Amino acid sequence: MKCPRCGANDDRVVDSRESAEGAAVRRRRECLGCFLRFTTYERIETSPLRVVKKNGERVGFDVERVLAGMARACEKLDVPTEALETAAHRVEARCQEEYDREVPSAVVGNFVMAELERIDHVAYVRFASVYREFRDVSQFLEELERMSEVERRP
Repeated sequence: MKCPRCGANDDRVVDSRESAEGAAVRRRRECLGCFLRFTTYERIETSPLRVVKKNGERVGFDVERVLAGMARACEKLDVPTEALETAAHRVEARCQEEYDREVPSAVVGNFVMAELERIDHVAYVRFASVYREFRDVSQFLEELERMSEVERRP
């Protein structure tokens, strides 16, 4: 594996473990040239999944874009990066399980919201407010009320 800092091709695997859902192997590596530690993921290559946007445009599914959106929603919150990475990969896996070649962007957004709701409620509301295009405070209050009702259920 090529080192992202010095470009050397000589490294060693420090730690290797399967992801929570078993869809990938996470490896911590150390460059033997500059001693930088970095993480790589090994996963089964599947047929490329395309996202159908609202305007009909089709783009390749990009787990890094999903992760970036989730990270934006979690700014200044105490949410571990690893939790977001795992959630983003769960979104990707769910899209691949439920859709063969193309997945509507609305579905991706709903999957992201479900993951964020499990991780952090503030991040969920932030993401939902942008994704669902909240226009006034009443929409925030409706969402908060829905979340309160869900928490009150036994």
